[in-house]
Formats: sequence, structure tokens, C-alpha cells
Amino acid sequence: MNQQDCYILGHIAKSVGFKGQVSAFIDATNPYEYSELESVFVEINKALVPFFIQSIDINDKGFAKIKFEGVDTEEDSKALLQKQLYLPLTVLPPLEGNHFYYHEVEGFKVFDKQKGLIGIVIKVLEVNNNPLLEIDANGKEVLIPLQDEFLLTVDRENQRLEVDCPDGLIDLYLNE
Repeated sequence: MNQQDCYILGHIAKSVGFKGQVSAFIDATNPYEYSELESVFVEINKALVPFFIQSIDINDKGFAKIKFEGVDTEEDSKALLQKQLYLPLTVLPPLEGNHFYYHEVEGFKVFDKQKGLIGIVIKVLEVNNNPLLEIDANGKEVLIPLQDEFLLTVDRENQRLEVDCPDGLIDLYLNE
């Protein structure tokens, strides 16, 4: 499994007890959705290694006490501290309407209400919790804030985003 085919679920925060359990932070709106997990990938030496879950108990603060198969001592669990937990993108629940995962719109064409076709989404940048669409407009970079008032429609079937950018925003990038 490659990292680009996965998303970060959270990280292992600390060792719990002497029998190999860990406490992991689950970075999700509803961590309880992950209470039936059978396995996760753990990043070790830049590779994703599968770990099978014997038991998992999630609390109200987004932390999960996890017992992995083959991790049976405190020393074993300490070797996993601060490691990222990954899951395949294929297990993400599908989103509808104008809600989407950032990786989902890579390669989509972006059309502005006034300007027409702007270009192709390269990726979504996360800048100080303000996501930006990074668009390739015939070799020029265009950045559009991902705000609800700018995003009109997400057309998954035709891989198309329709936006209504403030006057002059696109011209800042294209008229350099």
C-alpha cells in the first residue's frame, strides 16, 4: 500500500499498560465510525505496514485504546509511539453534493461563472486552515479559496467544479 492511496487517520500518542496496548488519537469528526476497524497501516521507516487490531475502545475525546496483534509488551508498543495511522482511501464514505475530499477533485476542470474554463485542479493546499484550490491554467498557477460562497457545484460524473470568484481574483494570476 502506498501513502498516496491512503489517508492519515491519526497517530499513536502513548503506550498504555504493560501488555502492548496503545492510545491513538483518531483525527475524525466522528471517531466512533472507526470502532469496528480490523486493521490499520502504520508508517514505519517510510513504509506502510499493516497491523491487525485485536481490540479497540474509543472514548469521547477522540482517543482509542488499541491492542494490535503481535504487539505484546510495553517495549513493543513504545516502538510505535508518534507513528501515523493510515487507512486506504477506498474506505472513506462517499460524500455528496458540494462536499468532497481534497484528493477527490484532483484533475477536475474548474469553471468560473464569469470567466469560463480556468484550468485543472492540481491539488488542494491547506494554508492556515484555509484550503485553496491550486489550479494549472495553461501553465500558470491560480489559487482560489475553497469557501462555500465561491463553490457553486461539484459535478463528480463530469469531473467539474463550478465557482463564482470575486471580481479580479482570476485576473491577478492570469494577467501577470
